[in-house]
Amino acid sequence: MDKDRIIPSSELIINPDGSVFHIHLRPDQLRDNIILVGDPERVNMVASFFDSIDYDVQSREFHTIAGKYKGKEVMCISHGIGPDNIEIVITELDALANIDFETRRVKPEHRTLNMVRIGTSGSLQEFLHIGDFVIAQKAMGFDGILNFYADRNKVCDLEFEREFCKHTEWRKDWAAPYTVDADAELVERIGKDDMHRGYTIAAVGFYAPQGRVVRLKLADPDLNSKIESFLYDGRPITNFEMESACLQGMAKLLGHKAMTVCCIIAERRATKANTDYKPSVKRLVETVVERI
Repeated sequence: MDKDRIIPSSELIINPDGSVFHIHLRPDQLRDNIILVGDPERVNMVASFFDSIDYDVQSREFHTIAGKYKGKEVMCISHGIGPDNIEIVITELDALANIDFETRRVKPEHRTLNMVRIGTSGSLQEFLHIGDFVIAQKAMGFDGILNFYADRNKVCDLEFEREFCKHTEWRKDWAAPYTVDADAELVERIGKDDMHRGYTIAAVGFYAPQGRVVRLKLADPDLNSKIESFLYDGRPITNFEMESACLQGMAKLLGHKAMTVCCIIAERRATKANTDYKPSVKRLVETVVERI
């Protein structure tokens, strides 16, 4: 992007207090190490592990607490549900890092953020069980958001996309799926022997896009079985969630490091779910706070 371009106020809205429009944070409040969660209440749980708190800001579903853990500055922000919210949060975090709010121009030196999303997920393979932790080493988005950005092909695994669409007989009236790898350095730092490396589907919804039937019929009742049987480099799709692909795609396009790690709370093939999953998620949170 042209660094001399002045970004109009209608393109990047800045609040009267100098904070960015949706997440209501100012540039001075940004931290390089960022934990993302869906639930605004989960931010409090993440922050309970911090040694000290610097600030606590909430706007809509976007709740942020920043502090220190063992001398390391870290912040946790909630993004709500869905990839559309992820696009908002990552765009605005990047703006805090790399846009001069006074001149409305891109800063000459790029600031790189480390972003780890902690989520919950449903497994698609019998070797993954409730309570397991799965890293989205590859994340495939069904939402199509990345397709609206130039250069999406430069950050996507195009072969994976082609093979997946061929195997599943992907419908032309659905958004073209995109696949983005997690940042390799972050995966090595966060993921140890206590986490699986997976291929994750980031669905565009919770019900039909993940093969759930309540009252409405599915356009393709066999899609989940096709997903479960798909192999790439001999490895299967491991799990469903909703935000990993957009996070990893937006981060790569903007020059940041990002990954998602989820706690399995449902086994889709065994039709089992665990609503008492908070202790497992808390254990995952503690692990990520320690390693980020």
